[in-house]
Amino acid sequence: MAALTEGKVPLEVKLVQMVRLLRDGEPVKMSKRAGNFVTLADVVREVGKDVVRFTMLTRKSDAQMDFDFAKVVEASKDNPVFYVQYAHARIASLKRKAAAEGMDVTGKADLARLDSEDLQLVRQIAQFPRMIEAAAASQEPHRVAFYLYDLASAFHAHWNLGNDRPERRYLLANDVETTRARLALADAAAQIIRNGLAIMGVEAALEM
Repeated sequence: MAALTEGKVPLEVKLVQMVRLLRDGEPVKMSKRAGNFVTLADVVREVGKDVVRFTMLTRKSDAQMDFDFAKVVEASKDNPVFYVQYAHARIASLKRKAAAEGMDVTGKADLARLDSEDLQLVRQIAQFPRMIEAAAASQEPHRVAFYLYDLASAFHAHWNLGNDRPERRYLLANDVETTRARLALADAAAQIIRNGLAIMGVEAALEM
């Protein structure tokens, strides 16, 4: 390393634990002698590269991982890949819904329309730069996956406020100014999700 970089880059060794493949909770039996084994390419073909990348980055390098083929494609809150992608897809659907309902949401958003409940999501979004800096300094990319899951959770919770309280919905036909402000907030959350996923080499879903 010293020869390649003229002494500018130190050599650091990272210990990595094994990944155990499971199907419905049962270990996938493999034998090199019998020629029975599953390659990473096989896993990618079955569940997709985005799922593999995100899932692999949800653990520290020195922590053992159980990779369950059924769990990583499950459409539930317990599946971080789905939960984060679903948050981005939900946000992407907002402007399509606004257009379908004939709402004009163009123009500058008045962020003063955001209240204390909205600001809880703003605070979560604002943590992104510090989290990235800490993840890079400690060489712990799993922090990005954890943060994106927490941000997705905060967004889904904010979205769900509108289930019981119509005035908390993102699209308010009788209040375009608040709608613009909340759409700006949603766009900010979507941008952070896209940025985080891009760092992990994962695409952001527009529809699910």
